[in-house]
Amino acid sequence: MSSGPMNGEARPGDPRAASPRVFRAPSGTVALILASIVTLLLLVDAVVRAGWGEMLLLAPWMLLVLWFIYVATFVSHVAVDARGATVQNLLRVVRIPWDRVSDIGIRYQVRFTLDDGRTVSAFGGPVAGRPPRPGLRPDSSPRARIPPALRDLELIREQWLSASETGSGAGRVVRGWDLRAIFALVVIVAWALSAVIISGANG
Repeated sequence: MSSGPMNGEARPGDPRAASPRVFRAPSGTVALILASIVTLLLLVDAVVRAGWGEMLLLAPWMLLVLWFIYVATFVSHVAVDARGATVQNLLRVVRIPWDRVSDIGIRYQVRFTLDDGRTVSAFGGPVAGRPPRPGLRPDSSPRARIPPALRDLELIREQWLSASETGSGAGRVVRGWDLRAIFALVVIVAWALSAVIISGANG
């Protein structure tokens, strides 16, 4: 369940293949890890208690819940590279070349303002929040006192300004869908329907 080339991942040989920087909410990663562990434990428990056959009938329902947690908490992100930014909001994906960007700001969420006046807001990525509490020992580094969301925004803007100076990042805004996540959903739903049919036949 991940993004494809349409979603900002570079194909082999593409100039964008030079390690894009991904910004994602830490809470989404934590939620997905916890949900995956719980799902794994429940599947193991099903095997121990009822055997592999019953586990295979229960598995699609657990994976369906895990898929929704993945989409709701983890998949949304912002990825930037030398040629542009990729914004994924749930299953919707927008690829924005740098030359189409006129401004980048943050108003709770990161917002890309395009040269035609439209804006693209990012559900995932840096999120403006409360400023960090001062520590017991003052940090001598001014950068350490900057809220994490503003530090991330600065890195995104630096990539944009660098591309503007070199003239890279030309093209058009491309909108699409996370096809691999959708395909995974189709497989899980088909598995669940098969489990219902098999359970009904056995009953």
